[in-house]
Order: sequence, then C-alpha cells, then structure tokens
Amino acid sequence: MSGAIPVLTIDGPSGSGKGTVSRAVACRLGWHFLDSGAIYRSLAIAVLRAGIPFEDEAAISRLAESMDLAFTAEDPPKVLLDGEDIAGEIGSETCGNAASRIAASRPVRQALLDKQRAFRQAPGLVADGRDMGTVVFKDAEHKVFLTASAEVRAVRRLKQLKEKGLDVNLPSLTREIEERDRRDRERAEAPLVMADGAVLIDSSHLNIQQVIDQVMAVVRPAG
Repeated sequence: MSGAIPVLTIDGPSGSGKGTVSRAVACRLGWHFLDSGAIYRSLAIAVLRAGIPFEDEAAISRLAESMDLAFTAEDPPKVLLDGEDIAGEIGSETCGNAASRIAASRPVRQALLDKQRAFRQAPGLVADGRDMGTVVFKDAEHKVFLTASAEVRAVRRLKQLKEKGLDVNLPSLTREIEERDRRDRERAEAPLVMADGAVLIDSSHLNIQQVIDQVMAVVRPAG
C-alpha cells in the first residue's frame, strides 16, 4: 500500500535550506512533511538529558525506540518530546553536533527507520534529511539533493543565531559546518551522498522562492 504513496526526498548538508524549502513544497502539494533531522535532534536532546555516553549505542537505540515524539503542523510547528515542546532547543549547535554523532551509529539509525517510514501517508510525503533518498525512501519517485557552499551556509546560520540573540562568529561557524560535512560524508553508515536519479540544486546564489520553484518543477514538470 505504502509503495503507491508518492514521496519527494530532499537531502543535503546542514544549512542548505532543506527545512524551509521542504515545508513550503509540502504545503503547495498538500502532502505530509517529515523533518528527519528533528527526529535525530530530538533523540540527541533525550540522550543529553539522560546522560548517556555517545559510545553507548545499545542504550541510545533503546531510547530511540521508546521515546514519545510528535510533531504539530501549526505555525510555528511544535516538536513534542514526552509531551514537552522542545522546538526552541533543537536548533542549537550543541544539539546539532550531538545529533550528527548519534546519526553515525548503525544501530541507532536502524532503530529510527520505522519511525521515519511511518510518515509515508496519503496523499504524499516530502521527506527532508541526509539519507531520505538513499536509505529511508529508496523507492521515492522524486529525489532532490539540495546544497550550498559552506561559506554561504555559515552566513545563513550566523543570521539565524544572531536573531535569537546568541553570540556567535562566522569563522567558528564555518569550521563547525565543514567538520559536520566531513563527518556526515565519511561516516560508514548512510553517508551524505546524492541518491541515484536525484536532481542537484545548488542554492548558494538562489533565493528561497527560486529554490522552491526548481523543486516543484521536479515533482510537476512543465508540460
């Protein structure tokens, strides 16, 4: 049954605009939306709160299977971990780096597969992440790989963090993004690569609307 439900995967590195674009495209299509990064970040928060060492893959996998996680479609959306809205926490660099380390674990990724695949519901799904098109929804009908230079992504992140009143600097952000890219590309389990048949979109010199239009053209080509 699920195989007949269309899926658009949008993979790419952190800061490429996947979240904003994916939500907008899902809204235009009237499809469901999966932010897989939020699932890993939520698990990272749960791990940090529980004081579980990153090396304890078995304990993290058990936590992944048992955690109560839900998303709301309201604007701004809520991320509910055991009933508590953690949407304000999952955007921190500490959480992002912890999530990147957790995501390198094969047992943890396996534990989260069913949670992610359960989002595939009619009339369709837009799935945003790192391995949506290569692992989670390999049979997706539409696939996009969205990227941008590390420098451009660091500038975008700097603006976001400063708007939240956080004291950050561009060189350190750029280094963190480059390190996360390297870790994501080189990990043995589900490395960050472009899926076969995916359409490459570089958003470095595009505005959000231009990216959205290009992604929409993948799902609904003109003519």
